Amino acid sequence: MSQTDAVQPSATVDACDMPSTPYDVALAEILSNIEPISEFERIPIREALHRVAAEDITANSDVPGHRNSAMDGYACQFADLSVTGDVSRLKLVGTSAAGSPYLGNLKSGECIRIFTGGVVPDQLDTVVMQEDCEKENEYVVTRRGHKKGQHVRNAGEDISAGEVAVHEGQAIGMAELGLLASVGCESILVKRTPKVAFCSTGDELRGVGESLRTGDVYDSNRYTLFALLERAHVLSIDLGVVRDNLDDTIATLAKGAEEADVIITTAGASVGDSDFVRQALETLGELKLWKVAMRPGRPLAFGKIKNSWFFGLPGNPVSVVVTFDKFVKPALRKLKGENQVKPLEISARCSNPIFKTPGRLEFQRGILSYDQDGQAVVETTGSQNSSVLTSMSKANCYIVLPLECGNVSAGQTVTVQPFKTEF
Repeated sequence: MSQTDAVQPSATVDACDMPSTPYDVALAEILSNIEPISEFERIPIREALHRVAAEDITANSDVPGHRNSAMDGYACQFADLSVTGDVSRLKLVGTSAAGSPYLGNLKSGECIRIFTGGVVPDQLDTVVMQEDCEKENEYVVTRRGHKKGQHVRNAGEDISAGEVAVHEGQAIGMAELGLLASVGCESILVKRTPKVAFCSTGDELRGVGESLRTGDVYDSNRYTLFALLERAHVLSIDLGVVRDNLDDTIATLAKGAEEADVIITTAGASVGDSDFVRQALETLGELKLWKVAMRPGRPLAFGKIKNSWFFGLPGNPVSVVVTFDKFVKPALRKLKGENQVKPLEISARCSNPIFKTPGRLEFQRGILSYDQDGQAVVETTGSQNSSVLTSMSKANCYIVLPLECGNVSAGQTVTVQPFKTEF
């Protein structure tokens, strides 16, 4: 790709960017204002998936509670295995399977058949895989080359008695749910789930299935927000589409403040003649932050209406996703009492040149892959215009270009944040 084929910026930095708040400062300001929800409830662990623990859950006993075999094979004393000879012959005297332990006495030179999860008797200390053994009537024959303690899982190897299995502030995922069950926990205290009211603004918006007139567009942002809120595991309240007038905007925001912990709007927070969100916010509550030195997503508004936190996201579809991801999601984590998670960042070689003007942080959409040598390589998804939602659909990472960064040359190393993972 030649320099003329590089991804072009959709706009240049102008004087309006100068008073914009740096991204890190804006995020810190938002998080410093928000306090976690204080209400909690006790629920059965089966209902706790995606909730946030409001207490530490401590194991009352070891997990596993006994030594057990990691393989199907034969349990024996290591001292009975030949170190210098070619083979060892052990007498087979019993069987241990998961849930059916061997309860007999054992003598030197004896072994038992054992299956994965079966209890390893106290007298025995080693398991030999069945693939390394041959059965000869009442005897088991195995060759040398084994290690003492091999294929034996010790009691408490996963969790020891007294150890915290799930910590307060930890989001409960599939692994945590299994841990809770493994320590015998029936119920857990969790934080109340936040309620989030959301709406789109604009006279040009039409619902899917409606006919479009000249200048109309389908309201995609509300569907995107719905998906983002579902993925954030909060309770969402759809306030619909707000038309471009101050009275309707005030009424909708007031309704959201009565019903939800957080209100999110898209569009209408800029400085156009038809942008009433900021005016409505300042009428009902307080504007704490406006405009962030980042792309996409500069016209971001943050404030408070009564007891509800307010986020006025930009109207362009990609800006909605990025500002939600970078500001709203951390705020919702804080509100839920969940521990913050710093995004994973890795270095990758950029395969195409990128034009960038210094002065704001950029989150360009990229496709991360690995070359034949196993080195991370990233390319942009094409047009980085914030109205091009396909750039998010194609992407599996952000290409993070710092505030002071200028143009990026093909072959230059950049920082990327992957955002599509298997779990």
